[in-house]
Amino acid sequence: VLALNGKIREVGEKILASNGKEVDFASALESCEEAGGTLATPMNEEENKAILGIVKQYNRYAYLGIKEGETSGQFKYINGTPLNYTKWHQYEPNGKGTEKCVEMYTDGSWNDEKCNLYRLTICEF
Repeated sequence: VLALNGKIREVGEKILASNGKEVDFASALESCEEAGGTLATPMNEEENKAILGIVKQYNRYAYLGIKEGETSGQFKYINGTPLNYTKWHQYEPNGKGTEKCVEMYTDGSWNDEKCNLYRLTICEF
């Protein structure tokens, strides 16, 4: 498995990569899409752990490819499909419409957060 100092990881059918940059959600998504991928989106525990590996390496929270839908408190993958796996931190999500994006903490758990904060960009391909 090719691992450029852990900046590229393979998990299942996905390849994860980070440019090490911290930007807001829209910019992170845009840079992933420009590179031909999308924001890292954990679909199971194995993928969550692989993303966590990059989060830990940079010791920075990272945005995930998950956003709040029209219904407050209901989160979906950015392609619109419902979540089939979650790893919310205790008492999360709690933003109720004000925190539409999702970040990963350095312990691998998730938190709903505002989309204008600067978080690590991790893409999947």
